[in-house]
Amino acid sequence: MTEYEIRRYPGAATIEDAHTVRRIVFIEEQDVSEAEEMDGRDEGAIHVVAYDTDHSKPVGTARLRTPDEGIAKIERVAVLAEYRGKGLGVRLMEAIESEARDEGCSLATLHAQTAVEEFYEALGYRTVSDVFMEAEIPHVEMEKDL
Repeated sequence: MTEYEIRRYPGAATIEDAHTVRRIVFIEEQDVSEAEEMDGRDEGAIHVVAYDTDHSKPVGTARLRTPDEGIAKIERVAVLAEYRGKGLGVRLMEAIESEARDEGCSLATLHAQTAVEEFYEALGYRTVSDVFMEAEIPHVEMEKDL
């Protein structure tokens, strides 16, 4: 059975591993432009990266920024296709929300692709916008009290 380890960057994870997952999921799989995906906002952000401990490879990631005091902006949540449906996305969200609370945030916001809106709803997020396009993919803004 595959086990996963969640590591933090800065810390035990590497930004290169977070980028590897994002490149595969967003750029290759979803055809998001590299310029849009690699947006220059990684410095100063906190990243969590999930590793498949059987193969020591990065398989999921999420990014946290706090552009406004007390508000967590969760971004770039991605899990490699072959690892989806195994609870890894939930573990990434738990880890990034924990980081947000550690940063003093009481509200988490995110832009969810409409295809995964129900995933976030199951985690307690509520939709607070109409559908809008981001990277040519339909999204909604969602929030959760932490």
